[in-house]
Amino acid sequence: MELQTMHEQLAERIERRSLVSAIISQPRLKSNDIKRVKLKPVEIKNDYFIQFEYQFEHVLKHENLSIADALEKLESLFEDFRQALFQFTDERIQVQLSKKFKVSWKTEQTETKAAELSHNRKKQYLLEDGVAYPFLVRLGVQSPDGKVKKQKYDKFRQINRFIEFIDDALVHLPNDRTVRILDFGSGKSYLTFALYHYLRIEKGLDLRVTGLDLKKEVIEECQRIADDLGYDQLEFLVGDINDYNEESAVDMVVTLHACDVATDMALARAVKWNAKVILSVPCCQHELNSQIAAPELGLMLQNGLIKERFSALATDSIRAEILSLVGYETQLMEFIDMEHTPKNILIRAYQTGKKPASGQYDRYKAFTQLLSAKPFLENELKGLL
Repeated sequence: MELQTMHEQLAERIERRSLVSAIISQPRLKSNDIKRVKLKPVEIKNDYFIQFEYQFEHVLKHENLSIADALEKLESLFEDFRQALFQFTDERIQVQLSKKFKVSWKTEQTETKAAELSHNRKKQYLLEDGVAYPFLVRLGVQSPDGKVKKQKYDKFRQINRFIEFIDDALVHLPNDRTVRILDFGSGKSYLTFALYHYLRIEKGLDLRVTGLDLKKEVIEECQRIADDLGYDQLEFLVGDINDYNEESAVDMVVTLHACDVATDMALARAVKWNAKVILSVPCCQHELNSQIAAPELGLMLQNGLIKERFSALATDSIRAEILSLVGYETQLMEFIDMEHTPKNILIRAYQTGKKPASGQYDRYKAFTQLLSAKPFLENELKGLL
């Protein structure tokens, strides 16, 4: 099949709105910034769009395009990728392109599938509104009949978003022994309880979870709730991230809103424990803000507000890159919507053992030298870099 014929065949199906989903993969060049692209139809304010999800090395980006713009985008993407899998309502099509853009086209009939225009439907949460979950009732998020309290709906959304990340991480956790999980800075522990409920009650994993925080009264209350609910593999301890030395190996480390370098302490500890999964939502970030000195960026950094925000973004970028350099597949993800909190970046890292790409460390050092930065996390892991 010729390339133009392929575009026409795909366009005909997409124009009649039969697309269910698609994945475009195998970049032609290793240097391609985009590693994979996912497509799905969405309906927004009664208008039909194709949503493109671009997976970069560390981040995901989305854009919603009209059918005409989507077809134009597809043509440009096939200049950079060699493989695609399209699921339409009644057929699956696999496309492969040779180095000279010759097309291999394979199609098979499938059971009829309906496109999920998710933006036009009620959000389907892993924990459902209307189903009573004992921990959510006890924490005051739900009423006893399972109804989410109006003033707690943002918290309910946050909990469900977090559980989505936990669900994604399942394949990286061991299934032949007890899974060890630590939550540093657990606070009131909404997410700690959610993690335990989902993995233990919903998924049936054998696990042991510890929530650690400095607030004695909060920890005591969380432990009472865990005891009352019969969560016998969930414990809460008073302690500091830097002083916790009870473990030699941990499978998952969670750290949410740990201030400044406390996040780096937790990340370093996770790496040294050989953690398979790291989920971290940083809080205030002062270290780089106090160090940064870059005349080339003077136009930005002369404004205190911009300097603060730039420093926070640069700090999380540095953290993600360091984790990548020591063998983790790392992404910076949106945790919850920006209108609910400015602290909405989640660092998600899966241990792969993959060695850094050629020149990756040099590029990292060039960036930190540009900023005159001496990252705390780099110093903590200097023996591994």
